[in-house]
Parts: sequence; structure tokens; C-alpha cells
Amino acid sequence: MTITDNTTTNPTNSTIHPSELRQLRLEDPRTRILDVRTGAEFESVHIPGSYNVPLDQLSEHIDAFAEFDRPVVLVCLSGNRASTAQEKLNAAGKTNLRVLEGGIGAWQTAGGDVVKGAEKWALDRQVRGVAGSLVLGSILASLKFPKARFLAGGVGFGLLFSALSNTCAMGMLLAKLPYNRGPECVIDDVLADMRD
Repeated sequence: MTITDNTTTNPTNSTIHPSELRQLRLEDPRTRILDVRTGAEFESVHIPGSYNVPLDQLSEHIDAFAEFDRPVVLVCLSGNRASTAQEKLNAAGKTNLRVLEGGIGAWQTAGGDVVKGAEKWALDRQVRGVAGSLVLGSILASLKFPKARFLAGGVGFGLLFSALSNTCAMGMLLAKLPYNRGPECVIDDVLADMRD
């Protein structure tokens, strides 16, 4: 088994391929999988035995998770939120972390087992839908109200800024909607379960 491990040179770039994760789980049952997607995304599909702590909640309790001594593999939809979580945890002193390459989609493509629930739109799909609707709506509205075109420009600027900064304000706002909330995440309970 080969695990990409750059923890000595660049701890924020250590990743693990789905096939390597399957092998690691067999070899080291102490390894925990932490899914940082929204509760609704997690309920839709997740890796069996994984724990869900949405990225915004993880950020609020970063020190408690950094003190957790077992190896952790971070999972999200594509790897972006998991990489953000890894950077924050590394900054807080946790080094035995990996990010699942390609996220939950790559895990499924590689034949990994998943638990499926009611399917909901992933957060990135919701962002594309809202951004597209705002642009289309503002262009149509600009036929009658010419200044409405500035909304389309604002959305375009926001998308460009999102790409350059690797953040997404719209995604963070959408994550707070009831649609994207799963069961309440009680951090102390998650940490206790992860330690067992």
C-alpha cells in the first residue's frame, strides 16, 4: 500500500486514494473518517462508519479535533472543503491527516461502500443553480430595468473571487439553510464516538 504522505514537506497536501483508504481501514482500524460536508449531503450518501462534522462547525471546534490522536481521513464532495479542514487542523497542530482524493464521488467510482439516504443536491450544485438563476434573471430584468445588469456583473465578480480565493460565500450561506441541515451535530458526542 502506498499512501501519498507529504506531511514532512507540506502537510496540507497529503492525500489518499480511495483504494488506499480501503486498505488502510483494514490495516489500521483506529483510522477515522471525518466527512466535512453539510448534514444534508452526508445524509444523502456517506462512507459507512464515517463521522459528519460540517466544515463551519469543525472550524468552531478546531482545537478539540486537533488534539484527537488517531489518524483521520477528511472527506467532502470533491476535496476542496476537506483540504480547507486539513489546513486548519494542521495549523492547530494535527499532523496525522489525509484528504480523500476526489472526495465521495471518487470513493463511489472506485467501488467503495456507501450508505445512501434521500438524495439532495450537493452544495456546489446549489451554488451553480442560484448563481445561474441570478444571472439569467438580472439579464432578463435588464431589458426593462437597465441597471439590473449590474447584478449579473456582481455575481460574475463573486464567482471569480470564489475561484481565486478558493472560498465560496454563497456556499457558506446556502449551507445554513434548513434544506442543508441534517441532524444536529453534537461535537462532544462525535469526539466521544471517534475515541471509542
